[in-house]
Amino acid sequence: MGRVFVDANEVKKEGRFIDTRFNLQDKTWGQTVFNEGHIEGAVYWGLESDLSDMLGKEGRHPMPTKEQLTNLFESAGLQFEDTIYIYDQGAAPFSARAWWMLKYANFPNVYIVNGGMIALTEVGFGVTSETKTYPKSTLSIQWNDKIYANRDDVKQIVDGKEQATLLDARAAVRYKGEHETIDVKAGHIPTAKNFDWEQLKVDSNLSANEELLNRFKTDDSIVVYCGSGVTASPLYAVLADSGYENIRLYVGSFSDWITQYEVETGENE
Repeated sequence: MGRVFVDANEVKKEGRFIDTRFNLQDKTWGQTVFNEGHIEGAVYWGLESDLSDMLGKEGRHPMPTKEQLTNLFESAGLQFEDTIYIYDQGAAPFSARAWWMLKYANFPNVYIVNGGMIALTEVGFGVTSETKTYPKSTLSIQWNDKIYANRDDVKQIVDGKEQATLLDARAAVRYKGEHETIDVKAGHIPTAKNFDWEQLKVDSNLSANEELLNRFKTDDSIVVYCGSGVTASPLYAVLADSGYENIRLYVGSFSDWITQYEVETGENE
């Protein structure tokens, strides 16, 4: 899938910018801070207003339909030849979710800016409160379905009908079922292993570490999930940036799985 993350000093000013800042505890914060000031030329995509179909049934942050995503991309005036830079507040999962959805639509030149908006301003990118609008584009999208996993795909793995590793990106206490404050069941999808995505944070950047790279081979088949498909996205992005090619994202994630199936507790080695 090629390079995913770029440093702010590598970003070209002629690129397209997407602001995905969001706060799960204050869901109006992202739009508010965007309105107050954002990188010149950026458009705003909110987790729940744009990057989820909140009327959907597959988990707490359901995957938008292909039609919804097409409309989102066209409304932003995106073209396949664009170089697209996505930023959030830094070391957050929201840029990675938008990046994954653009890769799902086979946009070739999409990057996550490590360090987020602050890193961009520190290297001289201008900030404005004025929102730029772009002419609507018309896209003919060839969807990359091989990076997407749904509940049925995951059930095939749990039942041993497909060989792949399920990788849970949540904190260990939630994975083990020791502490759960969000979902109605505690534990993890049967057979899943655990790697807390927050271990990828280094200050305001995200990057692979030796523990992750030593645990899985680059040709392993891996399906990444979390609670609702949000924090699994940065783990997916870091794996992709590290050369892993057989990876999928279960966007419905644990909150979708538990609507139909049982869970495990404890730990899988």
